[in-house]
Amino acid sequence: MRTRFKGCARSVGLAMLGALLATALVAQAPSTPPGAELEGTSWRLVRIEGGDGKTRVPADPSHYLLAFATHGELSARIDCNRGSGTWSSPQTGQLIFGELASTRAQCEPGSLYDLIIGHWSQVRSYVLRDGHLFLALGAEGVYEYEPLPVPPGPPEGAAH
Repeated sequence: MRTRFKGCARSVGLAMLGALLATALVAQAPSTPPGAELEGTSWRLVRIEGGDGKTRVPADPSHYLLAFATHGELSARIDCNRGSGTWSSPQTGQLIFGELASTRAQCEPGSLYDLIIGHWSQVRSYVLRDGHLFLALGAEGVYEYEPLPVPPGPPEGAAH
């Protein structure tokens, strides 16, 4: 009886050890790095919900674009100006924009350029909800972007 109990205890012990090792391996499995869902995406501005309670909507959303490239690079069109810079996401939901190198053309009255440039370094976090990207600026408000439509490609079988 004792031998049978020892064999059973050994089997249970090995099973528990196997389960612990499997759990440890799963815990160490590589996960998606923070911000990976932004890489390779392009967005156009829908609205800015200001901390002052005002909502600002661009006259032409195609003049307000944001594209997240791989390796933390980004490009932007902010009304009549274009820029490039960096981005990082050290933690899930956290977003930090680096300095933006931008052209400095004088845009038409009603442009959101000055407002966006003024808020650029204040972006702190993001969330993807219902297919839209929301950038939070703390007390300064929230920017809402929608995915940039992808133009249809040539029909299958079409000559290139």
